[in-house]
Amino acid sequence: MKNFFNHFVGHPKNDILSGFTVALALVPEAVAFAFVAGIDPLVGLYGAFMMALITSLFGGRPGMISGATGAMAVVMVHLIQKGNLVGSELGMEHLGLSWLFITLLFVGGIQILAGLFKLGKFVRLIPHPVMMGFVNGLAIVIFLSQLGMFTRVIDGHKVWLHGAELITMLSLVAATMAIMWLLPKLTKAVPSALTAILVVAAVVIGAGLEVTTVGSFIREGGGEGLKGGLPSFQWNLLSVLPTIKGHWGEVISTAVLLAAVGLIESLMTLNLVDDLTETRGSGNRECIAQGSANLINGLFGGMGGCAMIGQSIINVNSGGRGRLSGVVAALGLLSFILFGASLIEQIPIAALVGVMFMVVIGTFAWSSFRIIRKIPTSDAIVLVAVSAITVWQDLAIAVIVGVIMSALKFAWENAVRIRARKRIKEDGTKVYEIWGPLFFGSVQSFATKFDVKNDPDQVEIDFIESRVSDHSGIEALKRTIERYLEVNKMVTLTHLSPECKAILIKANPRFEKYIESSVEDPRYHVMTDLMDAEV
Repeated sequence: MKNFFNHFVGHPKNDILSGFTVALALVPEAVAFAFVAGIDPLVGLYGAFMMALITSLFGGRPGMISGATGAMAVVMVHLIQKGNLVGSELGMEHLGLSWLFITLLFVGGIQILAGLFKLGKFVRLIPHPVMMGFVNGLAIVIFLSQLGMFTRVIDGHKVWLHGAELITMLSLVAATMAIMWLLPKLTKAVPSALTAILVVAAVVIGAGLEVTTVGSFIREGGGEGLKGGLPSFQWNLLSVLPTIKGHWGEVISTAVLLAAVGLIESLMTLNLVDDLTETRGSGNRECIAQGSANLINGLFGGMGGCAMIGQSIINVNSGGRGRLSGVVAALGLLSFILFGASLIEQIPIAALVGVMFMVVIGTFAWSSFRIIRKIPTSDAIVLVAVSAITVWQDLAIAVIVGVIMSALKFAWENAVRIRARKRIKEDGTKVYEIWGPLFFGSVQSFATKFDVKNDPDQVEIDFIESRVSDHSGIEALKRTIERYLEVNKMVTLTHLSPECKAILIKANPRFEKYIESSVEDPRYHVMTDLMDAEV
């Protein structure tokens, strides 16, 4: 109980203040992403509220914030458009939104299963260059997303701010950033981000400046404001199911993509917050919490989402380390929707842009410029590629491509490094001491190490510094033994680990007669499951 309380409340004052700061930052983000997806802003706000509340209470990373995100919004939009098109043919309004809610049920189920099958641990396999590329690319994406705030909608078209409007906007952004930079040098008693937002808002209201506010931003995007009620149960989803007939493939494929994007972004953010706080979260528990939150969103009419790196960094940097910070952010957001709409709508967008620009500065791995010439060229290519693909496509594709590039580089390096030291024992047996893993990349090189024709009648293949890693390795070893048997020579396999013995015998029981078990065998263990601590 004490451990749970410590995780729930890191530092009460800091958690409450940082949570309130995050709630303010969640509003324009949720609204903007709702517009990207082509749905009502309230759906985005409800989605952010439910994501933040459930993942804060039950997730694997105290202090991490979840909500409606752009990465998932750009995937949703195609399904929503398709649903609306079908709905127009059937005379049904907003059918795409109903399709989204049904899709979120599948998303939630997939993510929960990922957690139950402990797939969250695989995020630990993401190489450091991929992680650096991820944070750099994400910083650039956050920066570019804020540039849209420097526009206004005139006659249905977005135009860039200019003249006095632009100067005012830039001045307010700069003032926000200056407060966030200077205040921590004077005192850390209050969150700098919250102070900056309140000070800039007070200046704008007191001076009567005409600038874009949260309220005007919503109305320019086609919304009617923040006024709304509590999320309601979507009791009519069953009546929508017949409309999906013939489109289930699109619904399921979108669900799988949304689940993958959500988990990758959430687990990568978890890793980043782990580094910032020097603590360790649970990837598997986070998968289950993310899935549960998306499932609830599907049932109660929210947009769904995943972890938000910008808001998570704001929270952590403002002192929010416990689950209470996320709960306060969620309840604060709901309070804005229910009671504080008129106040929140007066907050200038410039103040929130300034906060996000400071997040960009804090997120970008500036050290990458210093080390890029010092690390291996292949790692530098991976870092740059992941950054570029994150900006060009999306996070999920960038991470997958980065991991594949790193894996291919690792496979190639190990493929060319396999060695076989040779020696003759006193009884005339020739020993091949294998060094390096035997896997698909090294099998060809492995086969060239043996001189079957000229070797003596007794041959020993020693695996004390090697292991058989996959089916290709098994087949290569089987073929080598057969080559010796064809010329009536005996082969003995020594120093195989228990794991290697098991996979060889499982693949072909005949291997057992060639394995020497009287020598001390090496043991290899995997620590991933033990290290995936539950919090």
